[in-house]
Amino acid sequence: MKGLRLVLPLVAAFLMSACQKDAKLGTENNPIKLYFTPSVDADTIASNSVDFIKFLEKETGYFFKTGIPTNYISVVESFGSKRADIGVMNSFGYLMANEKYGASAKLRVIRYGHDYYQGQIIAHVDSDIKSIKDLEGKKFAFTDPSSTSGYMFPLKIMKENNVNPSNKTFAIKHDNVVTMVYQKQVDAGATYYSAPSEDGKIRDARSRVKTQFPDVEDKVKIVTITEKIPNDPFVFRKDLPAEITNKFIAAVKKYLATESGKQVFKNIYSVDGLVDTTDADYDGLRNVIKSININLEEQLKK
Repeated sequence: MKGLRLVLPLVAAFLMSACQKDAKLGTENNPIKLYFTPSVDADTIASNSVDFIKFLEKETGYFFKTGIPTNYISVVESFGSKRADIGVMNSFGYLMANEKYGASAKLRVIRYGHDYYQGQIIAHVDSDIKSIKDLEGKKFAFTDPSSTSGYMFPLKIMKENNVNPSNKTFAIKHDNVVTMVYQKQVDAGATYYSAPSEDGKIRDARSRVKTQFPDVEDKVKIVTITEKIPNDPFVFRKDLPAEITNKFIAAVKKYLATESGKQVFKNIYSVDGLVDTTDADYDGLRNVIKSININLEEQLKK
């Protein structure tokens, strides 16, 4: 009897797995798997995505299941194991998913009216840093090695200008970099840049510490801004049926045209719209990575 109790769960798991393999993708026994990159709190994504999934299921007639891995590399690898059919990814992770598994970008998010963002190099106003050349021999803070705006694009500018800071550190978060510059722990740093709003309100990384440091705009200045970086894409598995891809794209666009849909995506990823995209739109990012000689997979594991 004890042996039977041990065997039954294994049989059930086997039958469930078999049913999922036999069931058509998009049915209740084999739902379409939608993965979200964990760039914000997982609970925030989970709670806000419930309404989105209900809308998708009603609009497309398919069943969906969401997944929120603990790190970026897990999202990439999920396309190789077919654990993910569609994913909302960061631009850097997408390049890896495309290179290794042929996943393709079809949509790109819009933030603050733009389908791109940029990086910036900042310095304290009390420093003598007025241009990139002035960074030579200075203490410098990046965010992390897999950040496009907080590491790769600013590093490209430094390499092009043959500039070498004397000490480089990784502060992980964009607001940490701003704080370090503000408190003069480093001379300069790299973070993301978004243009100010129409009324002049800053929306770059300095805005993240404005509550703590109300005078951050007066104390921390922008030295230079990087070239444009394409925003996060919606990524589709290589052999995902075209009918599913097309129905999903139509549904998500329709959802973002509703007030509730706009609010949900703003809550999850600060997204206020979508635009069609292709893999070629990410060639500029590929070229930057090549120019600074970065290994995609190694960077994602860090």
